[in-house]
Amino acid sequence: MKETIESDSLKIEHLLNTIKEQGVEYLNSISERKTSVDNKLIPEKQTLPEEGYGTEEALKLFNKRFEPLMVASSGPRYLGFVTGGSTPASIAGDWLSTIYDQNTQSVKGQGDISAVIEIETIAMLRDLLELPKSFLGGFVTGAMMSNFTCVAVARQWYGKEKGIDIAKEGITVPIHVLTATPHSSAIKSLSLLGIGSSNIIKIKTEEGNREAICIKDLEDHIQTLKGAPFILISSAGTVNTVDFDDFAAIRKLKEKYNFWWHIDAAFGGFAACSDTYKYLVRDWEYADSITVDCHKWLNVPYESAVFFIKEEYKLLQVETFQNSNAPYLGDPLESFNYLNFLPENSRRLKALPAWFSLMAYGKDGYRDIVENSIFCSKQFGEFIDISNDFELLAPVRLNTICFTLKGEEMQEKVNQFLELLNATGKVFMTPTNYNQRKGIRAAFVNWRTTTQDIELITETMATLITNFK
Repeated sequence: MKETIESDSLKIEHLLNTIKEQGVEYLNSISERKTSVDNKLIPEKQTLPEEGYGTEEALKLFNKRFEPLMVASSGPRYLGFVTGGSTPASIAGDWLSTIYDQNTQSVKGQGDISAVIEIETIAMLRDLLELPKSFLGGFVTGAMMSNFTCVAVARQWYGKEKGIDIAKEGITVPIHVLTATPHSSAIKSLSLLGIGSSNIIKIKTEEGNREAICIKDLEDHIQTLKGAPFILISSAGTVNTVDFDDFAAIRKLKEKYNFWWHIDAAFGGFAACSDTYKYLVRDWEYADSITVDCHKWLNVPYESAVFFIKEEYKLLQVETFQNSNAPYLGDPLESFNYLNFLPENSRRLKALPAWFSLMAYGKDGYRDIVENSIFCSKQFGEFIDISNDFELLAPVRLNTICFTLKGEEMQEKVNQFLELLNATGKVFMTPTNYNQRKGIRAAFVNWRTTTQDIELITETMATLITNFK
């Protein structure tokens, strides 16, 4: 093993150049690469070798077994889930994150400066999203962990309102959580935090094919709590229809009642980049915590999200996440250390891809990305709206289209059609259910997507549905 790793070290320039050439070839041909493959084609599993093969041989094995089955999930026609592409600058930052391999922790004192880079990146994100400096932030793996982090601090706040230090004593009282159309990751957070995924008070949505929380029903439920504190989970862009809760109305409720206001703005928060659509997040700065997912509309590589929590809750955050049995880390409040502010102890420099991309493209670049995505979604929505074969399940509000096959008799064939569509390898979408009807979701967040891609997608769908019927 020693000889093999030393040989690899001596050949590191050759190895990295080989990987670079392969990566460039992939990126340059990503628009032609399939968006879906049959993973049953993977050959038999490889057993662990007694002696290693070395990196060059490992690359050959990867290219033989797996590379041909890698899909263009960061390409322009991968519309499944809400999957952004990776900008060239973010790829550069991601490579450097791996090469420098920093342990992002302390801002003050000796050691690396990666936490300083993260704080600078958070400040730029606040600026991009037009959020005030009163929010502290940090990088985590995705919206799941961002929601978890925010709700964990909310749980600590709730305990303090009841005279309990939940981080130390555990949950000894029921915790009231109100929500209307939460993302599954927010509900999963309740499960992981011991609050209980089913222990929510479900609020009605507004009438008129909406997913936004009904403000009247919300206040009616608040009044039944008779002054007890609670946690409100609201949405800046629901999954199916990208609906936004009325933040101005919620702000007024916050002036009257005692609650922690959390906004899941995983991708919808980037509406703030657009002068045309920023009204959707008006007054969101009055929330106590916000989730934003960077590997969605910010278009950086996967495992990148940010939480924002008001600085006034800094002590609660430390109480929730501090490593209290590690005196070598110093005072958690005097010496800012991410070990005491985040769930993870070990974490790479996740901020660097975002730093590079923000510096490279600035506000104008991200305004263009957001508005181009919305333009493409509306173009696709117009195709659905005038089609004789498809119909919209909800209005096109921002960047995600929720649609189905036209006619109730076609409901049982929706999933079959979607499988055939994805099997073309030209586009990838995901299934959904909306208002008791089976549907299909197409999310536009990739910087590469153009009107030409929409034309290819719609032509493919038109041809397929003709043969399908």
